[in-house]
Amino acid sequence: MSARKTITWVTMLALYSSISLAVEKGIDGKLTSLKPFDLQVVQQGEKVYQANCASCHGKYLEGAPNWRQRDENGYLPAPPHDKTGHTWHHADDLLFEITKYGPPAVIGDPQYKTLMPAYQYQLTDDEIIAVLSFIKNTWPEEERNWQDQMNHPDQGTFGHEGSGHKKSTLMEKLFGN
Repeated sequence: MSARKTITWVTMLALYSSISLAVEKGIDGKLTSLKPFDLQVVQQGEKVYQANCASCHGKYLEGAPNWRQRDENGYLPAPPHDKTGHTWHHADDLLFEITKYGPPAVIGDPQYKTLMPAYQYQLTDDEIIAVLSFIKNTWPEEERNWQDQMNHPDQGTFGHEGSGHKKSTLMEKLFGN
């Protein structure tokens, strides 16, 4: 195995460990779950999303153009929240905390450059859960199932039995089969 591949694997294992830790504890000590199948919550979430999030992340969750490339000031444009983005790679609680407290607080780096505001004083916890539930409700079954497994990393595989999808390990999902 090349040194580059070894570093990549070590980095991914460290990331997986930190994701597992984040799912268990979070920064606020509470574990938040989304409600993507509660249509009343999802409908409320769509309204809150359009009023507070769509101006950056797109009316249809499509994100900003070139969202993976930093601009001249070092900021990343808003990523998509549909299946083409990376939102579904994160556990419910982590998504909630990023939205409520902002990325710098969640990653523990107050100097992190981001245009994503913390919404803890603009939206209630229920509104944040509704927005994220709306977003999750739009994902195809495979992405939603895989993301659900991020909420329970101790189960070891990603994909549900009987879903019609091949089970994948985290490493297979991130690096390909």
